[in-house]
Amino acid sequence: MSTVQPGQAVLSGKWVSSVIQILGYAATGFDLVPWNIYLFLVGVAGWFAVGVLWNDRALMLIHVVAFGSLVAGMASG
Repeated sequence: MSTVQPGQAVLSGKWVSSVIQILGYAATGFDLVPWNIYLFLVGVAGWFAVGVLWNDRALMLIHVVAFGSLVAGMASG
């Protein structure tokens, strides 16, 4: 059984999070509410985790703001 190296985990996280966010865009295009928001939440959280692993404050900031915007939108609607 092979183990996942830290660089592979980040690479996998980036791709998985990106695909989930693309699915969120598709769900928005097909008016699949609230699935689009759920997909965006998971994708944004995944990219935030990548930012933490890279110690990239700009990446973390943009995804914290996006996450907050999504949660605020869900709470108001």
